[in-house]
Amino acid sequence: MVPKSVQVPTTVRVVGAWLFFVSGAAFAGDWPQWLGPNRNGVTDEVVAAWNDAPRVAWKRPVTLAYTSPIVAGGATVIHSAVEGEDAEEVLALDAATGTELWSDRYPRTRYRSMFGAGPRTTPTIANGKLVTYGITGVLSCYDLKTGKRLWQTNPYEEFKGSLPRFGVCSSPLIVGENVIAMVGAGGSAVVAYRLESGEVAWKGLDEPASSASPILLTRDRGGTSQQEIVVQTTLRVVGLSPADGQVKWEHPLVFQPAGVSPTPLAMDSSLVVTTQDTGTMSLVLPDGQEKSALKAAWWNQDASSYFSTGTMGPKGSVLIVTNVLSPLPRTDLTCFDLAGGEELWKQEGVGYYHAGLIGTGDGKLLFLDDAGNLVLADVTREGFKQLAKSQVSRGTLSNPALANGRVYVRDDKELTCLELSPNADAQSK
Repeated sequence: MVPKSVQVPTTVRVVGAWLFFVSGAAFAGDWPQWLGPNRNGVTDEVVAAWNDAPRVAWKRPVTLAYTSPIVAGGATVIHSAVEGEDAEEVLALDAATGTELWSDRYPRTRYRSMFGAGPRTTPTIANGKLVTYGITGVLSCYDLKTGKRLWQTNPYEEFKGSLPRFGVCSSPLIVGENVIAMVGAGGSAVVAYRLESGEVAWKGLDEPASSASPILLTRDRGGTSQQEIVVQTTLRVVGLSPADGQVKWEHPLVFQPAGVSPTPLAMDSSLVVTTQDTGTMSLVLPDGQEKSALKAAWWNQDASSYFSTGTMGPKGSVLIVTNVLSPLPRTDLTCFDLAGGEELWKQEGVGYYHAGLIGTGDGKLLFLDDAGNLVLADVTREGFKQLAKSQVSRGTLSNPALANGRVYVRDDKELTCLELSPNADAQSK
């Protein structure tokens, strides 16, 4: 087991939307976690169509990972495997220049996969803390400014859990003073650790965890704000109390193989859940205070997805990334009416296996396909119109990050920062 620690790490270099939110102040324009500021792939930033390819502000060599870059407090953070070693590296860079601020390396247990041994989860930042979750379960907390490792543990070893088929894929979530990690061990499918100390605050649920990342839902009930942590396991989707992990509502799912689940999306009074085996369903969030079961508003069994998460669509719709296997692998973008589930349109071939979506502040869609093409599109309830497209990286399964007029993309060789706004330098200062 990797021991918890409050000492300086052995290898640290210091060089220089309306329904839910993640606790902890973030600077305007930050992209501090998986799927952005509100964990739904939506930003307030506006992106204009480009004629020439976006200008490269800087590039940085990286090693293999499927994690996404994040940006907060002037820093860009990436989490990668260390080439040729059973180890992982956390690297913080100046978001404007790419200059290294600090880095940390730590050992992990041996891991091999036909999909590579790089970490799969995206780090998260809040309250001046950075949390990473490695492919073998190493959960680490850092001081974002200094890079000091504050504590480190491995819940899979601590709670005797079995590592998921594709390694740890669920990105951690910071809620107030706790960080939520999906584990999947008996009695600890979900574990909340205290952000300051790494001590266990609470744990619960018995079933295996899926790769779906948890989200924080905040709703107004009778003038009172109420929060629920939404988690998806291989057996059900559940709303938990952030204070103690008690189940507040749930809905059963047909057993889902771990490692292939997109993150749930909360929109209006609906929770949209997409899986590989049973497609997409929209669940009606309960109004009552007592523990209850969710009802399905609609269910489309053909709208299945491996791991790509959709986002909010235009005027009461939702955009879902769907996959087909034959006759050749193909990723489509499908727009559904949120209320009734009708398919409004489908844009075929937006990728082979994956597309990472970002909804912009003026209702457009920015996405990175798995061939490394950055695309800007106008999306309405009537259809999809491509506005700009440029090859910006090698093939990648990592989502992009958009912050302060810049988009950050990574593949297995490079992290690239691209300017999408002429005022990017001024915005990031």
